Amino acid sequence: MLVPLILSGGSGTRLWPLSRRLHPKQLLPLVGSATMLQQTVRRTAGLGELSAPLVVCNEDHAALVDAQLRELGTPAQAIVLEPVGRNTAPAVAVAALQVLQTYENASDSADPLLLVLPADHVVLDPAGFRATVESGREHAEAGRLVTFGIVPRSPHTGYGYIRAAQPGQVSAVQQFVEKPDRTTAEGYLAVGGYYWNSGMFLFSARTYLEELRAHRPAMVAACERALARARREDVSAPSGDDLDGAATGGVLVHLDPEQFAACPSDSIDYAVMEKTSRAVVVPMDVGWNDVGSWAAAHEVSEQDAGANSMVGDVIALDCEGSHLHARHRLLAAIGLRDLVVVETEDAVMVAPAGRSQDVKRVVELLEAQGRPEASGHRTQSLPWGSMRRLDASPPASLWSITISAGRHTPIEEHAGWTRRLVVVSGTGLLRLTEGYDVRTLTPGTSEVIEAGTGYALAADDEATLELLAVDLPA
Repeated sequence: MLVPLILSGGSGTRLWPLSRRLHPKQLLPLVGSATMLQQTVRRTAGLGELSAPLVVCNEDHAALVDAQLRELGTPAQAIVLEPVGRNTAPAVAVAALQVLQTYENASDSADPLLLVLPADHVVLDPAGFRATVESGREHAEAGRLVTFGIVPRSPHTGYGYIRAAQPGQVSAVQQFVEKPDRTTAEGYLAVGGYYWNSGMFLFSARTYLEELRAHRPAMVAACERALARARREDVSAPSGDDLDGAATGGVLVHLDPEQFAACPSDSIDYAVMEKTSRAVVVPMDVGWNDVGSWAAAHEVSEQDAGANSMVGDVIALDCEGSHLHARHRLLAAIGLRDLVVVETEDAVMVAPAGRSQDVKRVVELLEAQGRPEASGHRTQSLPWGSMRRLDASPPASLWSITISAGRHTPIEEHAGWTRRLVVVSGTGLLRLTEGYDVRTLTPGTSEVIEAGTGYALAADDEATLELLAVDLPA
C-alpha cells in the first residue's frame, strides 16, 4: 500500500502579503485554481495501490486542510497536528507510527510505503511525476530509502544538491551537499550527476523508523510518547447540530504538546539520509519548483509576450518581466521592468524581482511591531464561513463573523481577552463548554464570553448567521 504523506507545515513568509501565518502558501491557489495542497494530493491520483492521504500540519491550519481535502473529494485518513514545529524528521516519524498503528489492525506484517511530499511544490508534469515515483517503488519495497533528485535547469544557489554515485540513473547517494555558491553550482552542472534536493522521499514506514532509531533514538522515543499520549478525534462530516470540532474523513491526532516539544528538531536529510547506507536517488525532471519566492512564482506562471505574469484584474502598459498580482481591485502598471507587485485587501508589496527573497524581512518587522498584517488577512475564509477584521484600535478589536447555514465553528478559547457577541441577522446556537450551557441566538441577542471560556457557534440550517464581535483584553 502506498500512503501519500503530505507535509503541510511552514508559513511561506517570502510570499507575503498573500501568504501569512494563518493562511500559508500551501493553502493558497498560487498557480491555477486549486490550492497547492490540493494540487499535491491530486497529482498522486493514478499511482497503484494508493490509500487516502495522511497530512501533518499545525493546529492553526487543521480546519482549512480538512476543508480543502473534502472539497477535492479526498478526505484524509488522518491529520496529525503538531503543537510546535520540529522539522521534517519528527513529522515523518509520527506519521509513520500513526500509519503502522492503522495498518497493523489488519496485519501484523503490514509495512506500507510512505510517499513524502511537501504540500507547497509545483509540478508541471504530473504524469511524469507519477512515472518517476513508480520507478522508485521497487527500490523502496526492497528496503531502500528513496529520495527524488531534480534534474537541475540552472546553477541554482538556493537549493541543496545530491550527488549520485552513477549519474543519469537510479543509484546510490554518494553525497548530500549544502547550498553552494554560484561558481560551485556551475561546476556541479558541468560535471553532471548532481541533482537539486527536492525534499520528496519514498520508503516503507518500518524502514524509516529503523534507520531513525539507529541514528536518532531519542527522536523516535519522543515521537512515540507524543503519539501515545495524543488526543484523538474520530469525526464525521460537520452539521449545525454538532459543535464538537472540525471534521475529517478519518481522525484528528493532537500530539501531546509537552512530549512533542521535547523532541529534538532536525530534517530528514541530517537525521537519516546523510547517515544511512540505504539511500538511493531517483532523477526527476517534471517541471518542479518549490515556489520559495515571488520570483519563483513568476517563473512557473503563464507569461505574456513581454514576459509578464498577471493574476487578477491587471492592466499592464509597456511592462516587461514583472509579476503583477491583484486580489481585490484593479492594478494598473505602466513602464515596469522586473518588478513584483502584489495587492491584497490590507497591504501592497512592491519589490525588484531580484530582491523578492527579502520579503521575509518585512514580515519580521511587522511581527516586531505587533501588526496584524503579519499573521492573517483582514478577511479570513474558513470552512464554516468567514471572519473580517473591521477595526483594530488598541486595546479593542472589532470583527464581523459570518457562519454559513448549517455550519459551526470548532470549539475555541481566548485566554487573553473577553469577547462580546452581537447577533446582526440569522439564528443559531452558542454553546459554552463550561457547564454545557447552550443558548439560542436571534437578531439583537448580545452575549459575553469571558476570557478562558471555551465556546462554539452554529448557524441554523435555513440561513447564514451574522455577528459582530468586540474583543477587549481580560
